[in-house]
Amino acid sequence: MKKTNLLYEGKAKKIWETEDQNLLISEFKDSLTAFNGEKKSSEAGKGALNNKISTELFKLLASNGIPTHFVEMIDDNNMLHKRCDVILIEVIVRNIATGSLSKNLGIEDGTVLPFTLVEFDYKNDELGDPKLNDQHALILGLVDYQDELDKLRRMARQINDILKPYFFDKGLKLVDFKLEFGKDMDGNIILIDEISPDNCRFWDIQSGEKMDKDRFRQGLGGLKVAYENVLKRIMEN
Repeated sequence: MKKTNLLYEGKAKKIWETEDQNLLISEFKDSLTAFNGEKKSSEAGKGALNNKISTELFKLLASNGIPTHFVEMIDDNNMLHKRCDVILIEVIVRNIATGSLSKNLGIEDGTVLPFTLVEFDYKNDELGDPKLNDQHALILGLVDYQDELDKLRRMARQINDILKPYFFDKGLKLVDFKLEFGKDMDGNIILIDEISPDNCRFWDIQSGEKMDKDRFRQGLGGLKVAYENVLKRIMEN
C-alpha cells in the first residue's frame, strides 16, 4: 500500500491517504511535545518504538473483542489502518492519581483510586484540551447521543480491564492512559490513534521507575531506553 496525499500532520504522526479510500497510513514521528506543545524535542527511534508497541497492543485488544482501526504494521514507522471520522474527545482512564489529577484536586501523587476514573477532554489544541462533561460534549456536537458517551466510557473501562492485568504481569503498573475513538465507514465506534508510552503512564512495580513520556516532561532522561524496555516486556511471553 502506497502513500498518496498528506491528509494531516500532528504532534506525533503524519496521516497519509492511500490508493484505497477506506485505508490510511499513520507515519509515526520521532518528535516529542509536552505541556500543549510548549516543550518540544525529538528522540531518534521513538516513532518506531511507538508503532511497534501500538501494533502489539491493538492486536491484543482485538483478540479480546475490542474493535480498532488497526490493519497491519507496514514497516518500522508506518501503520496501515481504517479511515475513520475522529470523535474529538480524548478519553482519559486513571487507576492511580498523578499529574494533573493530583495537581488540580490535591490528591496525593501515587494514591490508588477507589475505582477507575474515566474523564473526557475536548480534543482542541487551541483551547488547550479542556475538560468536558456530558452536557458540554452534546452542546458542542462532539457526539450525537448520550448513548455514545456511555459507550466511550464502557469501552474505555473494558480496555483498562484488559491492559491493567496484562501490564501487571509484565511488571508494570498502568497508572493512566489516553484513548481516542472514531466512527468507521459503517458508523461503528472503534478505537483509533495509538497506545504507547507517549499516551500511557507506566511505573515499574519493583522500583517505581517511570517508563513513559514523563521522562521527557520531567527532564529525567533515558526516554528511549524506557520505551525499549516496555516493548521488550510486551514481546516476552
